[in-house]
Amino acid sequence: MKQLMIKPVIWKYEKAAEFAAEFDLGKGDLVITNQYIYEPYFGGLDLACDVLFQEKYGAGEPSDDMAGAMYRDMKGNYRRIIAIGGGTVIDISKLFALKNVSPVEDLYDGKLEIVKDKELILVPTTCGTGSEVTNIAILALNKKGTKKGLAVDEMYADSAVLIPELLGGLPFRFFATSSIDALIHAVESSLSPKGNEMTRLFSYQAIEMILEGYKKIAEGGEKARIPLLGDFLTASTFAGIAFGNAGCAAVHALSYPLGAKYHVAHGESNYAMFTGVMKNYMEIRCDGEIDRLNRYMAGILGCGTSGVYDKLEELLNHMIEKKALHEYGVTERDLEEFTDSVLENQGRLLANNFVPFDKKRIYKIYRELY
Repeated sequence: MKQLMIKPVIWKYEKAAEFAAEFDLGKGDLVITNQYIYEPYFGGLDLACDVLFQEKYGAGEPSDDMAGAMYRDMKGNYRRIIAIGGGTVIDISKLFALKNVSPVEDLYDGKLEIVKDKELILVPTTCGTGSEVTNIAILALNKKGTKKGLAVDEMYADSAVLIPELLGGLPFRFFATSSIDALIHAVESSLSPKGNEMTRLFSYQAIEMILEGYKKIAEGGEKARIPLLGDFLTASTFAGIAFGNAGCAAVHALSYPLGAKYHVAHGESNYAMFTGVMKNYMEIRCDGEIDRLNRYMAGILGCGTSGVYDKLEELLNHMIEKKALHEYGVTERDLEEFTDSVLENQGRLLANNFVPFDKKRIYKIYRELY
């Protein structure tokens, strides 16, 4: 039985210029990034590569419309796709390593042949998605009003490159939402039925690094994160390795309708669901792997297992304040629509639940969080 796969070669550089020189960025390369990232770190290096700035095609989470518009502006044949950015840039760039991309909705519906014809290099500039080491690209499918993931081995990167310098300009709120996303990746993968002792090595190490970092930030304020950025970036990659093998589950599944309809940032929408899902797991079953997880986190947080999620929420509220669903504009009617959307579109994620959730349980969680 397969235990663990780490597909990309993982590189780490302190400075962006070191990466550009060693990878010899230039003609035949397409860099997909954001101007506010590219200009200060790469703009003065006189690189001969083509560059697409993602923000010119829309803001927020990646979507089918954004990916389609960017694909139409690609100028020709490239030997390498180099993504330098957050989850939006990285997920869209994974698609562009494929030969057949358009129309994007056909790709996600399985109607296009999956063929990789370009080398893929992924450089994260947030500490949350872990997408640099996974084969998953998640888009908002605007025509369907939901989010959906495409997971194929052809979208694994050839190289994942970690550069802590690139996180230096990340505003605190984006740092918070992205790192909470990484924490939830680690927690969900630790509970997944697809997990094993090898994947949980990465899950548990990521949980510890992130929570210990949060404790220092809670004590020292926002600037306390600066010397920890390399640790958070590594923890995000560890969490990506874990969930890339074991999968995420109900927290992500239930967050997608909120993110798609009300344009809530991915990490924040996950946090809105996080402890609600965990407490419902424990209503159904509180022994086994969830007991191990709770004891581990209680040891880090300095509390008993019975109050671990209240203590965790107290710590996470130092990063971003948790909101009730109605504070995002969610209506009571949305709760039923969200429930149906999860059941219809997120079976891939629900299969990784610690315990199964039926329609009644999913609606119950939304109602409790409303």
